[in-house]
Amino acid sequence: MDFHQSKLYIQDIDRALKHVIGIEKIFNKSVLVTGATGTIGSFVADMLIRFNQQNKANISLYLAGRNLQRLQKQFGYYDNVNFLQYDMMKPIEFDVSIDYIIHAAGNAHPAAFNGNPVETIIGNIESTFRLLEYLREHHGKRFLYVSSGEVYGQGDVSLDSFEEDYVGYVNVLASRSCYPLSKRTTENLCGSYYKQYEIETVIVRPCHTYGPCMTETDNRAHVQFFHNALAGENIVLKSAGNQMRSYNYVGDCASALLTVLINGVPGEAYNLANPESRLTIAQLAEQIASAGGQRVIFEDPSSGDIANQSPIAKQVLNTQKIEKLGWIPTFSIKEGVFHTLSIIKTM
Repeated sequence: MDFHQSKLYIQDIDRALKHVIGIEKIFNKSVLVTGATGTIGSFVADMLIRFNQQNKANISLYLAGRNLQRLQKQFGYYDNVNFLQYDMMKPIEFDVSIDYIIHAAGNAHPAAFNGNPVETIIGNIESTFRLLEYLREHHGKRFLYVSSGEVYGQGDVSLDSFEEDYVGYVNVLASRSCYPLSKRTTENLCGSYYKQYEIETVIVRPCHTYGPCMTETDNRAHVQFFHNALAGENIVLKSAGNQMRSYNYVGDCASALLTVLINGVPGEAYNLANPESRLTIAQLAEQIASAGGQRVIFEDPSSGDIANQSPIAKQVLNTQKIEKLGWIPTFSIKEGVFHTLSIIKTM
């Protein structure tokens, strides 16, 4: 879908850009974005493209992914945009000068975790190692790793870092733990590169992020809710939906990512969420169903549904640390849901 034809999508990009703190610091710099066709990476790419257009910022943007044709189809008609063949599971083949790397590629939904746990582990760790080495060898400026709120494990998640009163845990032998455990290891790798090599690394831990760029293969519950509403179908819940979550519209997620990239303290991690968008899964389903003119109905889950369910009962992220950088969210849950549905419907 060419979201660039949507006036609302462009308005959301402009609105998000106003909430990036210190973006002028990347004038005349080069930025690499991996996962540039994903939910988060694509919006970040569009923000940087738009910023270039409006300000003649001379940012050289490199968008990396496995499918060059898809990248070119989505972004190919803009100046200062370059496309790089990139596969998380393979060595880096490109050789260009990069100041900033935003590593947003990786498996991010339960079907991928359950179907390819080994690939999830290796992809997260090895891809980050190769990109960090690349930045070190090319004397780049800064590396931003897009982690996940799942690193906190199970329990009452409300911390910005693993502190003494951290209460979460992860079953280290469960294949479903491939995602949070490999994210934890990769975060440690980033911190270790900063300590040993003084490579500036910053980490963001996004909550559940949604928006018009959600991929068709993403089988997370909230993504399926949007697919149901767009198809004119009732939303089917396969549980009571009592799990509490922090949710974030992709415009807020992207503005926060760029704020941390530019202003974050090297070697540290930042939770990324909208403190006003804390809902149970059932409450989110009701929001999406209502906006799409549908209803929520409940059914018994299949064994596959149970396997894909997150074991985390509460994942509500504390955002005080990122707010100290000056960043504030701007999209309410009602706006985010409405904009997501409206933008996709116009395509």
